[in-house]
Amino acid sequence: MSSPTSALTRERTRSAWIFLAPTLIVLLLVAGWPLGRTIWFSFTDASLDTIGSSSYQWVGLTNYFGEYGVFNFSAAEGFWHTDWGRAIINTFRFATVSVVLETVLGVVFALVLNANFKGRALVRAAVLVPWAIPTIVSAKMWAWIMHDQFGVLNAMLKSWGVIDANIAWTADPAYALWSVVLVDVWKTTPFMTLLTLAALQMLPRDCYEAAHVDGIHPVKVFFKVTLPLIWPALMVAVIFRLLDALRVFDIIYVMTSNSVDTISMSGFVRREIVDNNYVGYGSAASTVLFLIIGACTLLYLKISRVDLGGKK
Repeated sequence: MSSPTSALTRERTRSAWIFLAPTLIVLLLVAGWPLGRTIWFSFTDASLDTIGSSSYQWVGLTNYFGEYGVFNFSAAEGFWHTDWGRAIINTFRFATVSVVLETVLGVVFALVLNANFKGRALVRAAVLVPWAIPTIVSAKMWAWIMHDQFGVLNAMLKSWGVIDANIAWTADPAYALWSVVLVDVWKTTPFMTLLTLAALQMLPRDCYEAAHVDGIHPVKVFFKVTLPLIWPALMVAVIFRLLDALRVFDIIYVMTSNSVDTISMSGFVRREIVDNNYVGYGSAASTVLFLIIGACTLLYLKISRVDLGGKK
């Protein structure tokens, strides 16, 4: 009895691999090959002018644990005060705060947009406008809004009596990173709103009708009914957003350039490879970034007990 089923299962598995093979090959060439090259260069002293000629030298783990390696915990100023240590802290601060705010605001906006009211279609379209604007354009636009001399933000706050003097929102270390977080939340909250709204619109209506008949408070209905039902979709959305936040580069670079007070891990990699011509060292930092993102993703999936199929 089990033989036909096993044969059918094996045939389906074989067919699945055949159909997936072209995609896997393209993925291997597009993603696997550059990743492998990056890991290889991290063990060398390669620079931009020696990559093509293969005249670089093998240095082993020097770029990782050497005197100037990414894991140089013996630095006089302390590891977390090095540029790489600051880049890690900045990235995790940015990712944590922005993803939390975007998730909370995304759920709130999705609940509002899921209600029936006049002009709902127009409001839905308007909410998506920030997400539709390219990140570079958004960052440059907000950089001018927050300009310390000519920015609209300072002019408005001074006219309202909130501040007495102009604030360098993107240059002052006390405000720079949080200004970037604010802009990222403005731009990416519509993404979380859209995914949460899609999950809300697939929920069964009978449980809400029963809760309404029983007179249950809407807040209790949200935490006891709505949130558990949309939790798998919400967690998948958070995973994708977290991956984007951990590898952030463009919005920070446009608004604050190479400032060590706001530089991200991706920005650090670009600076070392492009500006300083340290391809080997930059590749080591890039490899560590890849491992950090992979570890965070696996840890998040395990803690939330959500897989990509939506099971909890």
